[in-house]
Order: sequence, then C-alpha cells, then structure tokens
Amino acid sequence: MQFKGRTVAAFILLTMAASTLITLTVADRLIAIGSDGTTARAASSESSGQVELSEKELQKINTVLGLIETKYFRDVERTKVLDGAINGMMEALGDPYSVYMKKDVAKHFSESIEGSFTGIGAGVQMKDGKITVESAIKGSPAERAGVLPNDVLLSVNGEKLDGLSLNDAVAKIRGPKGTKVKLSIQRAGVSQPIQLTIVRDDIDYETVYARMQDGGIGVIEIRQFSLNTGERFTEELGKLEKQGMKALIIDVRGNPGGVLPVVVSVAQPFVPKGEPIVQVEDKQGHREKTVSKGGGKPYPVAVLMNKGSASASEVLAGALKEEAHAVLVGETSFGKGTVQVSYDKAMADGSLVKMTIAKWLTPLGNWVHEKGLKPDVEVLPPDYYTVARMSKTATLKPDTIDQNTRSLQIMLAGLGYTVDRKDGYYSNATAIGVKAFQKKAGLPVTGSTDKATAEKVEEALIAKIRDEKNDTQLLKAVSVLQQKLKAAQ
Repeated sequence: MQFKGRTVAAFILLTMAASTLITLTVADRLIAIGSDGTTARAASSESSGQVELSEKELQKINTVLGLIETKYFRDVERTKVLDGAINGMMEALGDPYSVYMKKDVAKHFSESIEGSFTGIGAGVQMKDGKITVESAIKGSPAERAGVLPNDVLLSVNGEKLDGLSLNDAVAKIRGPKGTKVKLSIQRAGVSQPIQLTIVRDDIDYETVYARMQDGGIGVIEIRQFSLNTGERFTEELGKLEKQGMKALIIDVRGNPGGVLPVVVSVAQPFVPKGEPIVQVEDKQGHREKTVSKGGGKPYPVAVLMNKGSASASEVLAGALKEEAHAVLVGETSFGKGTVQVSYDKAMADGSLVKMTIAKWLTPLGNWVHEKGLKPDVEVLPPDYYTVARMSKTATLKPDTIDQNTRSLQIMLAGLGYTVDRKDGYYSNATAIGVKAFQKKAGLPVTGSTDKATAEKVEEALIAKIRDEKNDTQLLKAVSVLQQKLKAAQ
C-alpha cells in the first residue's frame, strides 16, 4: 500500500537533482543570503518551533495504521505505509516542487548537487499527473538521444508509468552504468509516441566551459549551478579578461538551475555594489533582498537562454538584465520562481523532505513563475533541433505515411537536401532526397530508408547541430554584442 505522492524534480538516476533547487542546504537549515551580502540562517525546525500532531490526530493515524496491519488482507511493509503517508502529506500541498525522498533517493539528490551523477542525465518533475522532463543536461545520454524539455515519459522498458509516484518512476529508469533503458515519450506536436533507447552512464562533468570568439567576444557556458560552479566561473572569467575580452556571452541554455548562493556569486561581479541580485518573498509577503558586493563590468554582456533554462539560470538572467544592462537572447525560459529548502537531519533516517518555503523575484520585483523570462532578442531554433528521432524498427518506403517519415523529411531539409513536404508522406521528392544522401554517405542507393540510412542521417544532423558555426542563437548573440561594441566606439 502506498500513497502516490506528487514528488518533483526527482532525478532520473542522479541526473539533475539541482534542477529545482535554488537554495543551498546544510543539514536541515537553509543558508540564505542576507541583505548585507552575508549568510543568514533561515528558520529551521529548532528555531521556529515544532508543531506536533494533537492527541486526536495521532490517534486517527494510529487507528488507520492498526487497521492496515491487522485487517488488510495482505501483509504489508510498515515502512512502505509510513512512506506513503508522508508522500500523501506532501501531495496535499498541491506543489510540484515539494517532495519527500526516501533514503536512497535523498542520497542521489545530495550527490547531484555536488556535480557527480550516474544515469541518463535528465531532470523530471510531476506535472499534471505526468512524468515530465524539465531539461536534459548538455552532453548527457538523454541530450544525445534527443530528450527535450516538456517531453512526457509514458513507459520504461515497456512498463507504463501512469499512476506511479515520481520516486517510483525514477526507480524504474535508474540502473547500472552501461545498461540500456527504453523510453516511450509523448511530445507536443507529435501524434505518435517516440521510442528512445538510452545507455546509462556516469555523469561526472565540468559545469563551466569557456572560450574566446573572434573579435574578443568571450563565451562562458554554465551547465548547472553546482557547489564548485562559482569558483570555476571566476577562474574562467579571469582568464578571458586577461586575454583582452571585449564582450561576454553567458550561455545557460539547458541549465536547469542549482544552488542559490552559487548563482549569486556568479552574478555579483556584473551587478554594481549595493544593487539587488534577487529577492526572496515569504508567505507573509516579507521580502529579503540579496545585494551585490561587486563593482560592475565595463564590457557588454549577453545571456543565452532557452526553454530549458530554469530556476537559478533565470535568477542570473533576470539580475543581469535588470541591474547589469545585459541583453537576453534566445527563447523564453522555463519559468520556475520558487525556493526550496531540504530537511534531512530532522528526518533522522536518511530520508529527506524538500519543501517550497518562498518565491524568488527579480531585482525589480518580477515573478517569472510559470511565465519565464522573455528574451530581448528572440531566436527560435530550427525545426530540426527538436525533431523526434526515427524509431528504425522498419524500413520507410515511398508512397507510405509514417510519423518517422516526417522526422526524416525535417532532418533531410536540415542537412540541405531538397524535400517537398514535412508531413510524413513519403513522396517521390523525399525518395530523391534519400538517394542523394545515400550516394554521398556511401550507402546502397535505394531511395528507401532502412536502419543504416536512418542512423547515418541522424549522425550527420547531430554533427551539424554541434557545429558552432550552425548555432543560430549563439551567432545572434555575437552579432548583438558586436553592434554594441561598434556603437560604443
């Protein structure tokens, strides 16, 4: 017996546990940033007083537990029933970001904040009763397989996820490194479920990558705000500045968030001293501002974001836009504007309760929750960036209609081959495009798309997407900064 609690941002095998965490927790206490820039202890169970069950309430729970153990027609695990009861309490909050984690899940959550995971690399949440992807970590098995934000996971290895709690669903996706997991995914705009096979792997990765573009434009990509991200960002920023950087692009596309003090440390150098970086508002409406100790930067800044940029990424983008005159480029962000704190020591058994305790606001008091931040310069990705992978279970042939053919047509067009349609009908023009591709790839020229052809098409498309020369959003950000530099001359 189990109450199927509505848990969220539990992570597919240690993938992005910090995807909903924008607060740093130590034991069961939240470390917040005070208005003077120093750390301040938020209310904990010890300091705020503990509200216990009344005798009547306790008797009610004990009565139900006793009935289950003595009258239920099957034997039950007592711990499973108790876990279900706690899940039920969290579900009653109606908040997808408040969650109870059993000991093993809590351990994975803590590890993920430190930046080391094992799994497929995708953060998930319970949304409208469905297991929904928040984002896939760049370079992760999930990202390479084509998992996208807002994909709904229908089944794992043939087992349906409908009706399961998030923790139970994640447990089915979890598994040893090197093993395969088959996911059935429902994607908006795609009529048939997408079938993906992903090989689980260790995800122990660097969170900060930096490089210098032509013309003195630096690029720093932040993939997650883990505990060491602030230090790494400072290191890379310093290196770029020593190289004579004239402008900076901060890329948080696909970054699901992380630890609040870390993102504050990243924003601080760009926000003038004394100006707010973020505001946190409690349920009484009291707002606490975190102000900068930085001095601002003399060069222009652009923030690259997309619909997978969430939580702490939005804190950074909002702060730099409103207080550092940064330009936001790309797509509207995810829209997660609440603050969670984790209580582990209070549970005493290795389990953890993560609960929403406040909402965060931009320096000007804007709440991005469920709305996201809109870019100053919108650049939507080409359709082949989000196209569903082909199943490769059957050969696609002319004069047939198939959802996989629609993906094929989008991919061929993205690779520069001429197609007359993108609706899934395998036309003569589609066959001609396939033949041209097969000839160039050294494959048998048949005009039909067998497994080998489908794999080669996808490989070619992935190579194109990963080529920085084809990154339209990045190119636009570079162009925007070049215009700013020119105007300042």
